[in-house]
Amino acid sequence: MIFRRSLTQELYSTALATFMTLVGIVLAQRVAHYLGIAARGNLASDAINALLGFSLLKYLPLLLTLTLFLSVLLTLTRWHRDSEMVVWFTSGLGLAAWVRPALWFALPLIIVIGILSLFVSPWATGQGQAFADQLKARDELAAISPGVFKESRNADRVYFVESFDELGNTVKNVFVQSIQHQKLGIIVAQKGFRETAENGDNFLVMQNGRRYEGKPNTPEFSITEFERYAIRIESAEVQERPPSTQTRSSEDLLRERSKESSAEFQWRLATPISAFLLVLLAIPMSFVDPRAGRSANMIMALLVYVIYNNLLSISQAWVQQDKIHPAIGLWPVHGIVLALIVYLFYRRLFLLPLIPNLFRK
Repeated sequence: MIFRRSLTQELYSTALATFMTLVGIVLAQRVAHYLGIAARGNLASDAINALLGFSLLKYLPLLLTLTLFLSVLLTLTRWHRDSEMVVWFTSGLGLAAWVRPALWFALPLIIVIGILSLFVSPWATGQGQAFADQLKARDELAAISPGVFKESRNADRVYFVESFDELGNTVKNVFVQSIQHQKLGIIVAQKGFRETAENGDNFLVMQNGRRYEGKPNTPEFSITEFERYAIRIESAEVQERPPSTQTRSSEDLLRERSKESSAEFQWRLATPISAFLLVLLAIPMSFVDPRAGRSANMIMALLVYVIYNNLLSISQAWVQQDKIHPAIGLWPVHGIVLALIVYLFYRRLFLLPLIPNLFRK
């Protein structure tokens, strides 16, 4: 039918624009977060892209769910506002006629959301945590950025480099301040590079520089010129974190059958279920009341989405705390939303058409 073709085309174009907007917002927020950490010297700049990729995979089911909800809601809201729905209603189509094309549009994405939520997101979360542990285990030279003072983990050294060469292997204009045996030492050199000994120890080797050493608040100091000076860099010892329920595979969660694993599995399963229910919910919520303003239903829809998502989080926490039996789990929340969908469809299909007739009598 004509209306189905036009509806599907607009749904796809709206979904693409909505998804790109949401991804842009998430990426901007995460980039600002990681750049702030890198500016403090706690994160190497070459690790930002990998962390962004893992974060995007982790939040992708949520972004796609919100994309489906907003796409159906925005499209049908515009049809109501521009009186296109009136044309279709007068041609004999009821509100239920929009259910099938909306579900046909949403079904492939719901399947993708289910795969991402059950399999891809746990893997991405685990890989992100493992990568973060590897970054913590790297020595303090790995987090040095040009033009930024970097303090060592033990707060006994301060590093500063002006720039890297084109290959990134050699640093230029090196500054190192250290405290040893209650003496302050300052090293300046024209260039430096990393060197690994045969036993695996890492050294910062500096060339063509000077070392100033003395006791603070005293006139005692010495100056030493050198052609080559090496400082041993100790790697951090970071204990590997045990795998959490968020990083474990869905198969492992089903086999364990503890309250924590049951809560996590139901949360993963709730994501595609919520996407399906939100698509149905968007159809009756797209109705625009001219007296309420254009944005009233959008605000109400986003409020319903936030409440729905928060109730799922609360139910998951209650299952983990043994306040709710795992057999009950998150299903009552889905039941509430399903009851709301039935009520709104009933209100739009039966109650609202009866109101003008009541006033005529």
